[in-house]
Amino acid sequence: MTVELLEEGKKRLLRELEAANSEYEEKASAYDKLEKSRSRLQQELEDVLMDLDNQRQLVFNLEKKQKKFDQMLAEERAVSSKFAEERDRAESEVREKETRVLALTKALEEKQEILEEAEKTMRAFRAEMEDLISSKDDVGKSVHDLEKAKRGLEAMVEEMRMQLGELEDELQVAEDAKLRLEVNSQALKAQHERELLAREEMGEEKRKQLLRQVRELEAELEEERKQRGQGSAMKKKLEGELKDIEDQLEATTRGREEALKQLRKLQGQVKELQREVEDSRASQKELVSSARESERRSKMMEAELHQLHEMLAAAERARKQVEAERDELLEELSNSSGRSLSSDEKRRLEMKISQLEEELEEEQANVENLNERLRKNQQLVDQLGAELTAERSSSQTKESSRQQLERQNRELKAKLQEMENQNRSKLKSSVAALEAKLKETEEQLEVENRERQNNAKNLRLKEKKVKDLTVQMEDERKQAQQYKDQAEKGNARLKQLKHQLEEAEEEAQRVAAARRKLQRELEEATEANDALSREVSSLRSKLRRGGGEVVFSSPRSSGGLTRSSVVGGSMSRRVKENSVEQQEDEAPSPSPPTSSPALDRHGEDPYE
Repeated sequence: MTVELLEEGKKRLLRELEAANSEYEEKASAYDKLEKSRSRLQQELEDVLMDLDNQRQLVFNLEKKQKKFDQMLAEERAVSSKFAEERDRAESEVREKETRVLALTKALEEKQEILEEAEKTMRAFRAEMEDLISSKDDVGKSVHDLEKAKRGLEAMVEEMRMQLGELEDELQVAEDAKLRLEVNSQALKAQHERELLAREEMGEEKRKQLLRQVRELEAELEEERKQRGQGSAMKKKLEGELKDIEDQLEATTRGREEALKQLRKLQGQVKELQREVEDSRASQKELVSSARESERRSKMMEAELHQLHEMLAAAERARKQVEAERDELLEELSNSSGRSLSSDEKRRLEMKISQLEEELEEEQANVENLNERLRKNQQLVDQLGAELTAERSSSQTKESSRQQLERQNRELKAKLQEMENQNRSKLKSSVAALEAKLKETEEQLEVENRERQNNAKNLRLKEKKVKDLTVQMEDERKQAQQYKDQAEKGNARLKQLKHQLEEAEEEAQRVAAARRKLQRELEEATEANDALSREVSSLRSKLRRGGGEVVFSSPRSSGGLTRSSVVGGSMSRRVKENSVEQQEDEAPSPSPPTSSPALDRHGEDPYE
């Protein structure tokens, strides 16, 4: 019965061992699957980290390009401000030149008016001199002097006319230069204003476009920063999830190793139990055989002991019988001692007694031998009983050990079942959680891949925009260089116009100096004319009174005629006043109308 129980326990342990092995294989396959998932997640995480590094590098390049773009924009603004300053400076110079040209024009107009008045005065003076010469034919020397003075005055007037013509030519040249300068200045100013307006409009449009592009780039960079922050958060989240998965895998690995250790321990215990069962079975067989042998020997010893007891009882009976016979013989011998026995009977009795004593000694020796054999057999029986008792106690001990092993086996089996259930539930929950996390991670990775593709697309678009902006900035730089060249050409043209204006100013100063010189000579001629007018007036008064020789003051007139002539500014009014005074002096005189033709209100000869 015990062997069958052990066989059944062995088969049950083998079945449990096979179930544990199959479950171990399932756990190993699940662990391999988790390892593959972890390696795949690790590879995807490395790819994501690499993409994040690439995106960081692209963002850094974009920021670098943006800084370069900002620097170029600042340079462009500096160039624009420089051009604006140059434009303002050129406009101020043009305004200053216009003011100076207007001042010179006004001065030229005033000088021209003064020259016209001087020319009118000279015509009136010439008419008056011709009138005087024609009315004084009877005075030879006076006429000669008057003609001489007339010729001097005519020469002076001709010279003044020549100088006036030269002055008019110079004024015309200056006026033409002024007009050309004004036209060129106006054209240059209009062209410069148009170019500046077009450049300002273009610069404003480009500035707005560049600002819009900068804002778009800033928004894109902000979006990139947000995506980079989200990528960093996603990276941290993935790293945390990967760490959790690694912790779970490590815990699963530790649990698997612990389960493997426990399984190996259980397998060792099962093998030990199997060996103990085999040993107990062999020992049980040996015990059974030894018990059977001991029982057989015990039965044999008991039979032999019973036989020895019987032999001992027979020997006791025989001894007692011999002793009784001896006692009878001794009694008979003692009884016969009182009688007179024959020596033969006595010897026979003695011989019989000695024989009986020998038999008694022999029986005693046999009894002693039987007792010895009985004692030895009893000892052997006792030994066999002790051995049987020891075998029984050993069998009981082994039975209790077997029961204890079976109880431990049941406990270990229950514990193994409990651990398997716990590990199975933990593994199922871990696998479910890992599968959920894997699914979530795969979705996140898919989203990250889409975002990465979108980021790559956006980065390509940004690179294209940056290239376009670079080309545009290069065009802007070339255009700015062209504007700069045009500004330099304009500055050169302004310098040339400035030089021409300076030359015109020098010419105007030269003309003004000539005018001042003519004014001084005209003042001197006017003084000479006044002196001649006074002499002519005195001559006329003498002629009206009817007599006397007229004597002219030749030194005054000759001195007045030999002076150089320059056009004056304010002396023409004095000449007119003198002419008016002469007319007022001649008005009350009774001179004939043919001798002194009257001057008109403006000092001109009506018959000229």
